[in-house]
Amino acid sequence: MIETREAISEKTVLIGIITQHQDEKQSEEYLDELEFLTLTAGGVAVKRFVQKLDKPHPKTFIGTGKLEDVKAYIESNEIGTAIFDDELSPAQLRNIERFLDCKILDRTNLILDIFASRAQTSSAKAQVELAQYQYLLPRLTRMWTHLDKQKGGIGMRGPGETEIETDRRIIRDKISLLKKKLTTIDKQMSVQRKNRGKMVRVALVGYTNVGKSTLMNVVSKSEVFAENKLFATLDTTVRKVVIKNIPFLMTDTVGFIRKLPTQLVESFKSTLDEVREADLLLHVVDISHPNFEDHIASVNKILDEIDSKDKPTVMVFNKIDAYTHETIDEDDLITEKTKEHSTLEDWKRTWMNDLETESIFISALNKDNLENFKEKAYEEVKKIHIQRFPYNDFLYQEY
Repeated sequence: MIETREAISEKTVLIGIITQHQDEKQSEEYLDELEFLTLTAGGVAVKRFVQKLDKPHPKTFIGTGKLEDVKAYIESNEIGTAIFDDELSPAQLRNIERFLDCKILDRTNLILDIFASRAQTSSAKAQVELAQYQYLLPRLTRMWTHLDKQKGGIGMRGPGETEIETDRRIIRDKISLLKKKLTTIDKQMSVQRKNRGKMVRVALVGYTNVGKSTLMNVVSKSEVFAENKLFATLDTTVRKVVIKNIPFLMTDTVGFIRKLPTQLVESFKSTLDEVREADLLLHVVDISHPNFEDHIASVNKILDEIDSKDKPTVMVFNKIDAYTHETIDEDDLITEKTKEHSTLEDWKRTWMNDLETESIFISALNKDNLENFKEKAYEEVKKIHIQRFPYNDFLYQEY
């Protein structure tokens, strides 16, 4: 049996690669996000290691020389955990753990761990547990050999800490039971959705930590949990909202992220059903984030996967209070203007002005431009409402 050192601390190192499909800038952006994920999970990233490769090493993800550097740093600085920015295969996970002799997590495992810590309702807990078991099943050989020696910490929540789960058959039985439980929950939630009548449904969608819950609180005057961390919201929250004289239902959904584990997309089917059955999507974007265009693309990709990309959509560019741009020295004629130099007014004149969907710029936190947002939401909801209830003419009178 391989002797494995206990996780000494929640100090971590982050490891990523630069490939032909992921340049240096993208790699840095992904590692920035991985660092935020680590912070959300309760860890502290103290150093990053990046290697340029044509493709990930099939046995150790990064080259053995770079792995030696990582090992030396871990041993000299008492690092407890190494986190890789991509999903590791079972063989890679086993080889790296044997070499580095510390806790090894990949991006998928880290995200699953955050979901495990955030889940509150029985539905969310069951969905996360299912995703964890599906992730762990092909990694049983490695996991059950070492879990008894790694004491808690990020990446260790949820299934996998008791001896009974060393049996593959039991894990498969657990997965089967969880799927049956979620089928029952899905039916219950479907009945709940039907019981809401024919009210127009509006779903808040977007990347994680863009301010959906804050916007939900402001518009619906409710107290949905909001925090400046990733995946603060896992459980779907539905509130009745009335703007002018038209009532509708607003749903706050789980945030999306780049490289979202496929296990989560599958297990969170009932949550995503709220998006599928919505009449209108409010796609919330954190315009203060330097990579917000990538975030939009990631969200659209997932919406496409769940057949919701073509729904009526309003683009809500949030956090305008936090937006800053680089200034150009007018005397410096060599400086080329880039996206980083664009003001909000510049952005409004770009592709955002050409969208078939409507766009609005707000600060949910400071309530900037909130009345315009409500007016825009009202107009879009009214279009759907008129189609559904054409006889309610009195609702559409001007106020």
